[in-house]
Amino acid sequence: MCAISRAQELIGQQLRHPSGLAGAAVALGMAFANRGPNQAAIRALDLAPDDIVLELGFGTGHAIAILTSIVRRGTVLGIDHSAAMFAKASRHNREAVREGRAQLRQARFDALPRPAESIGKVLAVNVVYFFRPDGAEIREARRVLRPGGTIVMYATDKTAMAGLSFSKTHQLFDQNDLADLLVRGGFAADAITIRPITVAFGIPGLLAVAKKRTAAA
Repeated sequence: MCAISRAQELIGQQLRHPSGLAGAAVALGMAFANRGPNQAAIRALDLAPDDIVLELGFGTGHAIAILTSIVRRGTVLGIDHSAAMFAKASRHNREAVREGRAQLRQARFDALPRPAESIGKVLAVNVVYFFRPDGAEIREARRVLRPGGTIVMYATDKTAMAGLSFSKTHQLFDQNDLADLLVRGGFAADAITIRPITVAFGIPGLLAVAKKRTAAA
């Protein structure tokens, strides 16, 4: 493997699971890149002060801080694979963690440490690239959602991702791909809405909103 290819692979691995000094550097880039997508996705969640909301892949914890500023009487939960990101996000949100308004865990997305139907809303920004094609992580998110609950996901459109050096380590999505993954994860096709959005520097993105149907529906 040539040096350039190896460097690209390492960047992709750090984006998936940041660790060490390289992970810290990647985390800074992630925080900047996720700023616009986080704002758009959080608006789409339509949060209430007493919601129970879960973020998948909280990274540096900047979205957790936004969520806790809105959800003042509820609870903000966060799951991330990376021990480095868990430590960084915990420091960034130390007051909310100390008060119990934010609860962060290092865990897997396909085995969420939460009871079924215990979450009202789920946020997942720029993490779907690392989900399994069979929809295992989506099924877990749906499992913990209450009937009538919502998941909001953001992904950069594959037309932009394909030109990035590390994209070979990522699963890429267009609107149909993202809808198909949500259906494989158990959401009804007519309960999914995906719209294109543009974030910083004109980057095309996809904002997906899927609702878990109530028993009556």
